[in-house]
Amino acid sequence: MENFEIGKRYEIHSYKHDGCIHRAWDEAVLLEINDNYLIFGNERTKVTESDGRTWRTREPAILYFFKDSWFNIIVQCKKTGIYYYCNIASPYILEDNTIKYIDYDLDLRVFPDGSFKVLDRGEYKYHKQLMNYSNDLDLILRTELTNLINIVRKKEMAFKPHAVDKYYEQYKNIIHNS
Repeated sequence: MENFEIGKRYEIHSYKHDGCIHRAWDEAVLLEINDNYLIFGNERTKVTESDGRTWRTREPAILYFFKDSWFNIIVQCKKTGIYYYCNIASPYILEDNTIKYIDYDLDLRVFPDGSFKVLDRGEYKYHKQLMNYSNDLDLILRTELTNLINIVRKKEMAFKPHAVDKYYEQYKNIIHNS
């Protein structure tokens, strides 16, 4: 296993259940190492889609990847407030300087006022059938979505007011000094 290093740049690769690449981010700077999760920052990062199209993220983001939880959290620092895009996804692995996980379609969008919306239920249902998700996997993913919603409602972790402020400042300092 590779050693994690604060300030080091990593790539992020998202896969589908069948092993096909879904999306890749060319850079995320490691900001914190925790027993249960890693926190990264990025801004204007190049994203490559599975079909080869590329685009850049629009705003600074703080990203939480979990070792044991089946979701990840992208905190988007927009001019209009803090938004969250949460992927129901496998726990991460680190391989070849790249954070890798499987994206399971279900997403949770959380708005600055704390309201939220579950996205892509149809896509999840389609891929569940197409890629033969097991009943055990389906139960894990649905349970983790419920767990994530409860974390949002309780305003825990990344959802605490101002939770990401120090990470955003740390990210700006690392970028400025590199």
